[in-house]
Amino acid sequence: MKGQAIRPLDPDSIRLHRVGSGPPLVMLHCLGMSHHLWDCLGGLADRFELVSYDLPGHGETPVPDTPYGIEELSHQLAAVLRRNGIGRTHVIGISLGGLIAQHFAATEPAMVDRLVLCDTTPRYTEDARANWAVRAEAARRNGAASLLPVIEKIWFTAGFLALDPVPPALRLVRETFAACPGEGYALACEALGSADLLDLAEEIHARTLVLCGAEESLAFRDAADWLAQNIAGAKLAMVPNAAHASVLEQPRWMEAVLRDFL
Repeated sequence: MKGQAIRPLDPDSIRLHRVGSGPPLVMLHCLGMSHHLWDCLGGLADRFELVSYDLPGHGETPVPDTPYGIEELSHQLAAVLRRNGIGRTHVIGISLGGLIAQHFAATEPAMVDRLVLCDTTPRYTEDARANWAVRAEAARRNGAASLLPVIEKIWFTAGFLALDPVPPALRLVRETFAACPGEGYALACEALGSADLLDLAEEIHARTLVLCGAEESLAFRDAADWLAQNIAGAKLAMVPNAAHASVLEQPRWMEAVLRDFL
């Protein structure tokens, strides 16, 4: 894919899933997953209209035929919301979804009410940026599911992985990765590897909550601290007994915090 020109992502390739009633809450999933990541927060539908969709090359959304970056994902989100009559919304994004949410909030401030950034970063460390290319190559060669032995240890705490029977959240991850196209996963890896949103933090004016698993890697905990310090008025909360996939590991805690914040 190297050398190909980056083109806008087609908003018509996206199908929104809308559940509940009340102020809209757009929910942006992480790499390798689908909109079903957010099923664990379905209880919020009693107060909000939960709006989700599958990112390009994930779930029901086709794999793009050219590379893209976080900017293109953000512009696609804006176009999708306008097409569906959503002019202003709360936004929550985790990991990859959190980068999209940062760019969207900074560049479309009139469309964002409150912002929740989960287990995400404005820019990966140099080692991590280099590793995204390695992960992309592995996904293209052996499929996204081949990466699960490493990913599961990043996404979940050891105690959660040791539960018997296997928790529904872990089954969901394994099933979704098995269905994720290798090329779709790889293109998203490359978008993450090139992302640099450091200069956008000061452009985010939405009331912001930064969430991070208490057992996340040091790099993500540092990134959460940086976001909380550089987005005006942002608050930081650590998710207890959770690693990178905090919403899947601690959905009840997350739901309670979101109800209070939103």
